[in-house]
Amino acid sequence: MNKVMAEFLVPQEKYLESGAHIGTRQKHGSMKSFIYKAREDGLHVLDLKKLDERLRLAAQLIARFPLGDVYLVGNKDNARKPIEAFCELLGCKPLTGRFTPGRFTNPARDDFCEPKLVLVTDPSVDRQAVKEAYSINVPIIAFCDTNNSTNFLDVIVPTNNKGRKSVALMYALLAREVMKATGVISSDDAFADYFAKFEA
Repeated sequence: MNKVMAEFLVPQEKYLESGAHIGTRQKHGSMKSFIYKAREDGLHVLDLKKLDERLRLAAQLIARFPLGDVYLVGNKDNARKPIEAFCELLGCKPLTGRFTPGRFTNPARDDFCEPKLVLVTDPSVDRQAVKEAYSINVPIIAFCDTNNSTNFLDVIVPTNNKGRKSVALMYALLAREVMKATGVISSDDAFADYFAKFEA
């Protein structure tokens, strides 16, 4: 195993190809420690080592919960397919499209649910889910770009949450690591055929 493979969940080139490290021109102060540098064109670049470390941490946390009580939230189109693929493989619950207020907090709703853990694709777009999960004291994992606020979040995975390829790769790697942590698969190779399920 070469050094790069030992350091990262996938070869560094895979992260770079997906654009997972490319942030926005805006930088939120709470994301400062995850930013590697600002490019000449004004785009901020995320630290791949921290991205990789936080993906591992997120997977370990998810694996500690009953997977049927883990809810994945994504209002944007780029999140729908990866979330559905993740939930199909692991038995988690997908909440794609518009998040209706009261989903986590109003038991009178027909679609009321009681998550034990929530993962959001973009805390700015999915802010209602973040607000409600926080109010009922449920841990929140979030994919955060350089312009996101980290308020109310428990685990921040610093990544490009705008790009389709990046979001697909994040969910695929997270699914693989959770499947390994829970004993569903025993090696990275056993997941190889599943990557296509996450891609647009």
